[in-house]
Amino acid sequence: MALEKILILAAASLLCGIFLRERGRSWFLLIVSVLVIFWLQPALPIRGFDFWIPVATLIITIFSWYITADDEARKQRKNSIVLAIIAGIIVLLNLTRFLPAAQIFTASRPPQIETTIAILFISGLTLFAFSRLTKFSASFLTVGLILTIGLFLTLKVPALTYWTSTFLRSLTGQDVSAARITDFRWLGFSYVAFRLIHTIRDRQSGRFPSVDLGEYLTYVIFFPAFTAGPIDRIERFIKDLRAPFAGLSLETFFPAGQRLLLGLFKKFVIADALALIALNDTNATQVTSTFWMWVIVYAYAFQIYFDFSGYTDIALGIAQLLGIKLPENFASPYLKPNLTQFWNNWHMTLTQWFRAYFFNPVTRWLRSWQKPMSIPMMILFTQVATMLLIGFWHGVTWNFTIWGLWHGLGLFLHNRWNDATKAKSAAWATTPTRQAVLNISGIFLTFHFVALGWIFFALSSPATSWQVILKLFGVY
Repeated sequence: MALEKILILAAASLLCGIFLRERGRSWFLLIVSVLVIFWLQPALPIRGFDFWIPVATLIITIFSWYITADDEARKQRKNSIVLAIIAGIIVLLNLTRFLPAAQIFTASRPPQIETTIAILFISGLTLFAFSRLTKFSASFLTVGLILTIGLFLTLKVPALTYWTSTFLRSLTGQDVSAARITDFRWLGFSYVAFRLIHTIRDRQSGRFPSVDLGEYLTYVIFFPAFTAGPIDRIERFIKDLRAPFAGLSLETFFPAGQRLLLGLFKKFVIADALALIALNDTNATQVTSTFWMWVIVYAYAFQIYFDFSGYTDIALGIAQLLGIKLPENFASPYLKPNLTQFWNNWHMTLTQWFRAYFFNPVTRWLRSWQKPMSIPMMILFTQVATMLLIGFWHGVTWNFTIWGLWHGLGLFLHNRWNDATKAKSAAWATTPTRQAVLNISGIFLTFHFVALGWIFFALSSPATSWQVILKLFGVY
């Protein structure tokens, strides 16, 4: 997100905190979040799709609410008002096609208004048919889960993304030979998908709270966390959203402002400076010196941390101005003495999400077998599978696969090593000096293991990654 857009959103949030109260804040959060997903969506080479993608985000979210909401929540009159507001915003944004100079919230000229009205009418008719002609069925949840995961894979698997781009280009009468996997960039869908899956799975297990459509939409597309997280839980978010809000106070403003300024400094000063020398596909092949190769690998390790944690601080700071306390996402991960603690403190909401919705259920399932596998094999399978999925969340490529395997096997080896040496380590580290030696050596080894893993994350091919590793150790 560009600096000027962050400052505009921060200023709008500050004004909201100062002048609006409970009901006004709720409508502000909903309307601004809807506008922001159009505003932040980058321009796409496929005609009209930088407008249709935000529309699709809203439609998918609305249908996800319908299948997860209870009967009482679906019958609330407020839902109709929310639907009317969403439709009105979409139509008004579409009408800016007739005012080229007024296209502030869309990356390019919106499509024909007739097409937009037809899509809104069909979507509304479908939702009306669902609500009138059927009763709630658990199969809706299963279908919704499958469709969400399927769309997620379409955006993450390069072959599927390329096929989608080709299909959409043919649909819009554009040159299919110019199709690229970068044609179909759906801003924020990775985080949207995790929030939708979370709510669907919680509905299936009976843990989903009763929320109206406005609350659900605000949770899924909450603008401070839309593009880079953190991944909040709806039950925690709704408590803040429904809590009495008497406006912004000095006690809230100063920590929120400090968090926002810290995030801006991390992202736009430290991370952007490090990006000038950080590892990428270009300098990976140009740098031949072992010393300078280590420099650019270290630069990337710190650049990705300050970039990501900076965006998180910005999101937390803006949310605090609005009376919403988002969960923490980083807690000095590079100062942790082992890989398990690193992952408990790096992108914490992501690891907690996978722990809750994949690692723990799979572990329980494996333990329920009549002849369960051995504990070491169970740990190996669940940790490698979890880290592979986290790798695939970033993209289904060979390098992200290797990165996931790297961390999955690293977590398993640490688990086995810790079990084998725990007693000896405790017996040896009986003085503060020895404890410090053990801790510092653990930090050193963990940081370098993570930094070497970032090579696969930063680069696009295993061959280039292997060349970098060889150069690091002076054998290439």
